[in-house]
Amino acid sequence: MTHPKAWIEVRREGVWCKAGDFYIDPMQPVARAVVTHSHADHARAGHGAVYATAETLAIMRARYGDDHAGQEHPLAYGEGTEIGGVRVSLHPAGHILGSAQARLEHDGASIVFSGDYKRREDPTCAPFEPVPCDVFVTEATFALPVFRHPPIEGEVARLLGSLQQFPERCHLVGVYALGKCQRLIMALRAAGYDEAIYVHGAMVRLCELYEAYMPLGPLAVVTPENAKGLAGRIVLCPPSALQDRWSRKLPDVLTAAASGWMRIRARAKQKGVELPLVISDHADWDELVQTLHDVAAPEVWVTHGRDDALVYAAQQMGFKAQALHLLGYEDDSE
Repeated sequence: MTHPKAWIEVRREGVWCKAGDFYIDPMQPVARAVVTHSHADHARAGHGAVYATAETLAIMRARYGDDHAGQEHPLAYGEGTEIGGVRVSLHPAGHILGSAQARLEHDGASIVFSGDYKRREDPTCAPFEPVPCDVFVTEATFALPVFRHPPIEGEVARLLGSLQQFPERCHLVGVYALGKCQRLIMALRAAGYDEAIYVHGAMVRLCELYEAYMPLGPLAVVTPENAKGLAGRIVLCPPSALQDRWSRKLPDVLTAAASGWMRIRARAKQKGVELPLVISDHADWDELVQTLHDVAAPEVWVTHGRDDALVYAAQQMGFKAQALHLLGYEDDSE
């Protein structure tokens, strides 16, 4: 058996599988890429060949065009393929539509790159599955004990309660356009909200793509003509649009934001958020620790985020653990 440290290397482009000559979520165009999910900090255009789920490839086409890569190689969950002598399979990560963990097997050893993941129920994507391996690579976006995400149902109830309390105000919610937007829409529907939900124009294309996989209910685009009549309505927009000129067209705006970072009150205040909604598409502290138990890999590598705390916790739990320092991956887009 050859330990993965002998055939996995961190390069400027990203994580390189030396044995198969391909990269996992590379930051720059490469000849062959395995892409775990379609957020822009993991899925870039310009690769020669991309191995990913069909949903991830569909989102990449929607964002970057049909010519985003030289070749597409769609893989179903659990389906294996050989890349340069390394067996690669994709498994659900529970992060967003099409998100996957990549399991690599070579010379009797296995490593799982979990990408970004969460453990909460989410009707917009397949739930996370613990995948047996010798080395488990985990994110650490919210790897501090202060981060314990509340149930999404309670946060949605707070939003609907505010809407009932302030019917004269437009409730403008900042959400990431891919994944968080559609998850919040589905959570509102599950809570019985069947009114039209208004969206910023930047959300339309991805909502239409999601509609091919699940019903989102009535949606409408904010226009100059209807903007002033949206008192008592829920409007979803990118976080960057919360304070820009576009939002000034809306009547008596109550600013909200849906993110795991809303747990930090100072951050919410800094961004001018009146109604912080703690809704995350990443695992919280307890779920990260639970995942290490569930996967039960003897060795853990921790990537982008609060790696020191999780490395220490993993070591206290009896795992061999170390930080795998990667540059360029965002956690603000959460």
